[in-house]
Amino acid sequence: MCSTNVKNLLAYYCAKIERNMGLKIQHFVTIITFVVVYSCKDSKIELSEIKGKEVPVDSVLVSNAQIEAFVKPYRNRVNEVLDSTLAFAPFTITKTDGELNTTAGNLMADVVLAEANPIYKSRTGNNIDFVLLNHGGIRSIISKGTITSRTAYEVMPFENTIVVAELTGKSVLEMVAYLRDSGRAHPISGLQIILDHESNIKSVKIQGKPIEENKTYHVATSNYLLNGGDRMGFFKGAVKSLNTDYLIRNAMIDYFKKVDTVAPKVDDRFIKLKN
Repeated sequence: MCSTNVKNLLAYYCAKIERNMGLKIQHFVTIITFVVVYSCKDSKIELSEIKGKEVPVDSVLVSNAQIEAFVKPYRNRVNEVLDSTLAFAPFTITKTDGELNTTAGNLMADVVLAEANPIYKSRTGNNIDFVLLNHGGIRSIISKGTITSRTAYEVMPFENTIVVAELTGKSVLEMVAYLRDSGRAHPISGLQIILDHESNIKSVKIQGKPIEENKTYHVATSNYLLNGGDRMGFFKGAVKSLNTDYLIRNAMIDYFKKVDTVAPKVDDRFIKLKN
């Protein structure tokens, strides 16, 4: 549209100049072309302001009867699934009942090893050697009594998946030093760490065997930790990794469905000698 107008305008002025003024057409054409084409350019649109307001969700909000009626059967079904009994805990399971390993941490790490290993082996032909999760990823206790799917959602509300990284023995030793210095009982399974009374590393065993610095180990963890979460930079040294796309929470639910009683213990997987 704009180019057509330019041609018409140029034709008009050129004819007029030739008749009345005798000027050199090409000079005038250049000027008119520049002016008209420049005027046809689209103006640049930019965002000048963003506004927002906070809408509090409180008792002032009135429920909508139609929406409630529509949602009710779905809500009831979700609650029925979440609250169905899967297993039983004879005591409260928590991440604060041990210094270097805890009942909640041991349970989660053991669950990941038990549930993820068959998947990993079917895809790679290799077994998972050990598991490392993070203390902060445990978000709730497991209360004494019935264990449900809702329990798993409370303990692990995040969408973290189980990944398996291949680490050299050297990287694993960096991991062990991190665990010693972290001051937190990060969950482990398949790995045993013994410190002397001065917190020096006395022994490191993987599946009951002394660690070999030049060997490659298959370490199950979460996608969050593999990406450097909780300052676990040693995972950057991974030779390669595989994401199982298996949520840690789903592994917990699958495990709870298989057992009757869940009774993890604080044990000797990570200890410090007194003398």
